[in-house]
Amino acid sequence: MVGLRVFGASVVMAALVASAPASAQFFMKSKDLSGQAVRGDEPGIAQALPGATEKEVRAALAWTLRAGMNVAALQCQFEPTLLTVENYNAILLDHRAELKDSYDTVYDYFKRTHKTPKAAQTAFDQFGTKTYSSFNAIAAQYNFCQTAGSIGRALIYAPRGSFAAVAQERMREMRNSLSPWGEQQFPRSFYAESRVPRLDKVCWSKKGEWQTKKCGSLDFPPPVAAVSLAQR
Repeated sequence: MVGLRVFGASVVMAALVASAPASAQFFMKSKDLSGQAVRGDEPGIAQALPGATEKEVRAALAWTLRAGMNVAALQCQFEPTLLTVENYNAILLDHRAELKDSYDTVYDYFKRTHKTPKAAQTAFDQFGTKTYSSFNAIAAQYNFCQTAGSIGRALIYAPRGSFAAVAQERMREMRNSLSPWGEQQFPRSFYAESRVPRLDKVCWSKKGEWQTKKCGSLDFPPPVAAVSLAQR
């Protein structure tokens, strides 16, 4: 009978997990961070390039995604199964022609919109610095790394010449991953508070009764364990 109960519980758990997306490294069920495809000039997606052509916007978006994958390769090595380093190196190799073209196109934009080569180089360097800084995932490292791992796999299997297309499809998701989210399948977390009353002799009578006049009201037993809900 005990064996049947254990088996039954296992079946229920397996069915519950199977009904959710495939389990990942950090959560039984991760937050759905997917979003609509982008052009690249929407607010919060990439650095603004005033007066940029459609090709320049697309190139800047591709270069922004490459920067995000680079950040992931540096920040996500604590979870080797994500393969962020290996994926990033493979991406650079497989999509090197398109990435070089994206780099040249973005750099040409700054040369076109600035009067001197020095000013263009300075603006381009600032563009790169701001782009890298925009992937600050301190508060949501699990989400960011998990998403970067998924996008990395997509880029590896993407045909050459389609890096920017993947960027348009997945950059919204990459940006969404920078917001913290917790476990979605089982969002409740319980935190039991351990506390004992004051044990000073002055607070207790010889009969073991609490002396309210001397020590105030008795704050015991502690309240029921607090419950916090993960964001949904």
